[in-house]
This record gives sequence, C-alpha cells and structure tokens, in this order.
Amino acid sequence: MERKTLTKRFRPVRIGVFAVVCAVLCGSCASRSSYSAADGPLLTRWAEDVSAKKPLPEYPRPQMVRKEWVNLNGLWDYAIVGKNASQPSEFDGEILVPYPVESALSGVMKPVGPEKRLWYRRTFKTAGKWKDKRVLLHFGAVDWDSTVWVNGKKVGGHKGGYDPFSFDITDALTGKGEQEIVVSVWDPTDAGTQPRGKQIRRPGGIWYTAVTGIWQTAWVEAVAETHVESIKITPKVDGNAVELGLNVASGGGDIAVNVEVLDEGRAVAEAQVEIAGAGRGAISPLVAVAVEDAKLWSPDSPFLYDLKITVAQDGKVVDRVSSYFGMRKIELKKDKNGINRLFLNNEALFQYGPLDQGWWPDGLYTAPSDEALRYDLEVIKKLGCNMLRKHVKVEPDRLYYWCDKLGVLVWQDMPSGDKYIGGSDPDIERTAESGAQFEMELKAMIATFYNHPSIIMWVPYNEGWGQWDTARIVDMIRGLDPTRLVNNTSGWADRKVGDVHDIHSYPGPSAPPVEENRAAVLGEFGGLGLPVKGHTWQEEKNWGYRSYEDREALTDAYVNLLNRLRTLIGGGLSAAVYTQTTDVEVEVNGFMTYDRAMIKPDVEKAAAAAKKLYLPPPIVKTIVPSSRREGIKWKYTMDKPADGWEQCGFDDSSWDSGPGGFGTRMTPGTAVRTEWNSSDIWIRRSFEIGSKPGQAYLSMHHDEDAEIYINGKLVKKVDGYTTGYGEFEFDTSALKAGKNCIAIHCRQTGGGQYIDAGIVELKEQAE
Repeated sequence: MERKTLTKRFRPVRIGVFAVVCAVLCGSCASRSSYSAADGPLLTRWAEDVSAKKPLPEYPRPQMVRKEWVNLNGLWDYAIVGKNASQPSEFDGEILVPYPVESALSGVMKPVGPEKRLWYRRTFKTAGKWKDKRVLLHFGAVDWDSTVWVNGKKVGGHKGGYDPFSFDITDALTGKGEQEIVVSVWDPTDAGTQPRGKQIRRPGGIWYTAVTGIWQTAWVEAVAETHVESIKITPKVDGNAVELGLNVASGGGDIAVNVEVLDEGRAVAEAQVEIAGAGRGAISPLVAVAVEDAKLWSPDSPFLYDLKITVAQDGKVVDRVSSYFGMRKIELKKDKNGINRLFLNNEALFQYGPLDQGWWPDGLYTAPSDEALRYDLEVIKKLGCNMLRKHVKVEPDRLYYWCDKLGVLVWQDMPSGDKYIGGSDPDIERTAESGAQFEMELKAMIATFYNHPSIIMWVPYNEGWGQWDTARIVDMIRGLDPTRLVNNTSGWADRKVGDVHDIHSYPGPSAPPVEENRAAVLGEFGGLGLPVKGHTWQEEKNWGYRSYEDREALTDAYVNLLNRLRTLIGGGLSAAVYTQTTDVEVEVNGFMTYDRAMIKPDVEKAAAAAKKLYLPPPIVKTIVPSSRREGIKWKYTMDKPADGWEQCGFDDSSWDSGPGGFGTRMTPGTAVRTEWNSSDIWIRRSFEIGSKPGQAYLSMHHDEDAEIYINGKLVKKVDGYTTGYGEFEFDTSALKAGKNCIAIHCRQTGGGQYIDAGIVELKEQAE
C-alpha cells in the first residue's frame, strides 16, 4: 500500500526518569530516551497528547475496581526476531505500550508476521506495603500467542487476541529490588485459523493492517489471599432485584460478603451472605439484592446504580471492590400486530446505529486516548443512533463502559477467523484445534463482558466467515447467557436459528420476510462514501460502496435511505445497521473521516431522519404487489420495442407473458421465476386502485439500471443495483384512481441481474 508522509509530527516528549507513581509500586527508574510517534499516514487530534509518561492512564476494569493498582503502560524494550529464536540479549529499541507494534503511536510501526516473534521487556519495583499480599499481573489483551516471565521464571501463557488474562506473580518476585517482566508474542495473522477479525498481512479494500502484541493496558494490583476474583451481575427487571454471582478466592475461616447498592451516592439496598468455616480455594456465593422502584437503563435514560462489595475474613475486611450495573431487560416478543420485535424493558424499540470497526489511523486496534474512545460514541448519539454493531472485534472494557454511561446498545460480534463460505454453502469444517480455540475465545468474550447492560446481542458469525456448527454454537451461547439475544449469523448463510434473521443489503435498505419465531433485522446497509482530501489514509484509490462528490449530496442520499426504512419498519423490520462509524484505511464509508476530524453528513438533518425511525411502526398496505412472495404476471420483451412502449395504450400483444421476477437465479436476494440473461428487458402490467394513495413507495429490487414509468410518465430512475427488495420514493402524481399501468426498462451492466417492482402505501400511526 502506498503511504503518504505527513509533515505534522509529534512534539517529542523527553523523559529523564520513567516512573509510574503510586503509594505502593513504582516503575523502573532507569533512564529513558525521548519518545515520538512514527511517521504514519494519518493522525488523530488526540495523538499529540499521547505521552510516554501516561498513555491510557484510566483504570482498565471499570466493573471491578480496586484502589491498590498501578498502570504498566509506557515505554518497554522491544525486539523482533525469528519465530524460534530464544529471548534476545539485546533489544531493538523502545515501544510505547499498549499501542500495537505496527501502529504509529507505538513509535515503531514495523510489521512482524508469522515468521517472526515480538519480545517485550521492562522492570518495576515493589514497596513494603504489598509485602503480605498477592500480586496479580494483568493484560487487557495481547494478540495472539503470548508467554510471560517474571524475573526469569515463566508465570504462564495465553492464546487469544481479545480477552484479558492474569497471573499471580507473587512467588516470582524477589524482595524489594527491580522486578523484570518479559513477554514473548507470536501472531500468525491471516496465516492461521484463530479469530483475527479484519487483520491481514497485505491490507486493502475492507481488510486492514495487522496488529501484533500488547494492545490493551498492562497493569498490576495487590490483593489479600481472600479476595473477589470475578463478579457476574444479572438484573431482574420484572423481579425488582439484581443478582450477583461472586467468585471468591478463600484463604479459609469465616467469610462474609456484603453488597451495597447506591443511587448517586445514596445507599438504597443492601444484602449479605456469610460462609462459616470456608476452606482454602474458590467459593461462589450468590447474592440477591432487592431494588424497589428500580430506575431502568435505556438509550434515552442510561441510569447506572453503583455497587460496593466488601469481603471480610474472620471479622476483618480484606477486600473492597466497587462496580456498577444497569437495570435492563432485552427480549424477543410480538407486538400488537403479531410481528416479532426487539423489546427493551417490555417495550418495543427499533434499534439503529452504525457498523463499528473500532480502528484508529494512529493506534490501529488501540484508541489514542479514553477521550477518543468516548468521542466516537458521542458522535453517533448526536447523529440520532441508539446502538452500534461492534464488528468482528472485541474492544477494551472501557468502550463498553462508555456505552453503558452514554446509552448505546451493542450487538457484539465474535471476531472472525478460519475459512470462508458463500451464502448457499454448508458450514465449514474446523480442525479440533481451530474449533477448540474458537469456542474458548467465544466463551471468554461472553464471560468477560456479561455485566455490561449496553450489550444486548451476541453475533458469532459474519457473512459465513468461519461459520461452523451454527445451531450448536447458538445453543451454547444461550446456555452461557440466557439474558441476551443471539444472532446466528449476520448476513448470508442463515441457518434459521437464533432470535433474528439478519440480511445485508448495499446500499439498500431492504428487509427479510417476517417470521413466526424470529425478528427481521438489516445487519448491514448503506456504505455511502465520501473521500475528504487531506483526511484519507492514502491520497487516491479510496473505496466506497457508493461515492458522492460533497457533503450535501451525501446527506441527501443518507436521509433518503433512512426515510425508506420507515416502510420496512411497518412491514416488520426491527433493526438496521448502517456502514459505518468512520472511514478505515482505504474505506471511505464512514459517518466520520478516519482521523475523526470531520463528521460528513449534516448532523441536524441526519439526526432528524434518525428520530423518525423510533416512531410507532407505520401501517404498510400493498396496493400493487411485487413478485417477492408470489409470481405476478407481466408482459415482457428482450428486444427493443417500438416507441411509446411505456404508454398505457401500447399494443403489447406480441410480447411474451410470464411471472416476475426477471433475472438470473444466482443473483443475491432474488425470486427469479422468469429467466432473463440478455442485456435489456422491458416489462409492463396493468393494475387498479380504489383511490389515489397518500404516501406511496415503489417496492423494488433492481440489478442494474432501471427506468420506471406509470401511466406513461417517468416517475423514477435508478442506477446500480440492490441486493434485496427495498422501498423507493417516486413521483406519485402519475397515479390515479381506477386503472393504471406500470412499465419498466432495466439494463444489465455486469454481474447478476434482476428486476421486479410493486407499490406500497405507508400510513403513520399516532404515538
């Protein structure tokens, strides 16, 4: 990939002494050289504030907070050597953790690849206050296969690029002097079968730069032998309670766990569980706390209760943990019209928001700052969105924290890996190793982020990538988390299981048919592109599903897409996901430029269009049926007809007659009943309506360019193609009560081909 060089550079940050200061632990006092980011193709505005002293200083685990911790982010030694080489005696230089080695913010910006191994090293000091405690070393995420040594002693290893892991390093520590941490990382990227998302060794199009090594916060904390290891929080909205499943490491004796619920600092509920004569090892007390007249969590009112958890051993408090939770309930349920909808807190709520890749031009997988992480969510809220689909990537815990705080629903994808399949292919076959790794990382994702009220759906597969044993995986997810919805696959190879039928349609929008047991959702649509000079990853050859020349044209097209969603909502659509939050590398389909310097559509117009999506579903009446579900007879010809062919009085007796739709059977999203494989087709039919409709739309699937006439008048002209049926505004002045005629010319320009159309009327309901 050709990369441009920017003249804008970081201000060098000179550090005479690299230190992480806290009451009980300090970083190595070894002298450190100056730090500056590498000369990447594009930087965000937060990049200049990144300092080697305090990169990402925030507490990384917001739902289980302790006071005695220290952040190990900062400058580490690094070396890139052969995969099978032993620990290097000399290192290549310094890297800023936790930014991936391929990123500009790491200060390195070098590839690693499956033939090499990445090594890290740093030292720290312990202080006397932690003498009688256990010291835990935590990593938020390391991509992908890591091994950790402390003072030359191997303390453990981990395979998985997205889940946090920890080691008790107490027995490896040596007195009060310097303590050495060494980490080895190997990452096969797309040469392996492991979950990896959109990383690839040769990026381009919808595939992005590889990420290797530590990419989330590294940190240590001190705990007593008896301490909370994990918390599982389950809100019971209908039962006015919250249930806490605790895993406690017990040092023996009489254990008492006290839980206090707070509303803006005021205690509103409390419960305690006591375990007399607990042995050493793990205990799992379950605590249920009544929450009367609970304030419910929703995108419009993201209220969070605080938690204080205290553990006592033989009457002495040995551990204090703070947390939070939201009272919310998500379910699939039929509305008053018998249509399956997504219900939040016992009320139907249409869900709309972007496909969120979570990539940054300067940090790749890692946001330059917590402020930057929050900014993306603030923008999509400003644009009127109430959700996002976190796309084939798992984020740091703080992203979901901000979703909880700001009120953003999350569909969480499992990162993809292994082989691909087409839409009509059977599930792939995985090796035992590949299957075990996928399940291990899937289970870790669900367990790690179970407590976040913002997450309301798990998505194990995207567009057939790595899709394996689908029905069993759906059942496994339900067993792990019965409180949330499951999307068996987003796009393509639907196996008719799970809670939703999810299709993709570009630019769309379109919707799958209404089903008895699942909701209809549009997992991806849109992709409207606008490259903004000076804010792209590369100067030329940027890519989008549809491209526009300026903000005004982009805004008009975007608003038109959202307006067309209203008809689909009336027909049963329960959610829609727009592609996407930001541009990413050569993709320019974002609400924002990749550097977040510009919001592309007009914010007020976009927000106003989104606001209409949350109105009560409109009533949709078919006044001219399409052939989507049943073949409707048309007159048609593939030879160019005489002038006037679009007029109602035209003599079409020599034309053929056949049921729609017309096209080739391999064209996605079609219902082909009459084969059309020539360059052009002309189709006509007559219909009657009792009265002229008010708000009417063409219900159409076109592939590719089409001209639509009603009663001889050109009412709509479309270019390109759709991948499913969608609603289109048209000039309704041509319609009249009584007999009418519709005539369409469609031209094939490449790939699949299809044409079919009908007309629907939309009537809004009062709120």
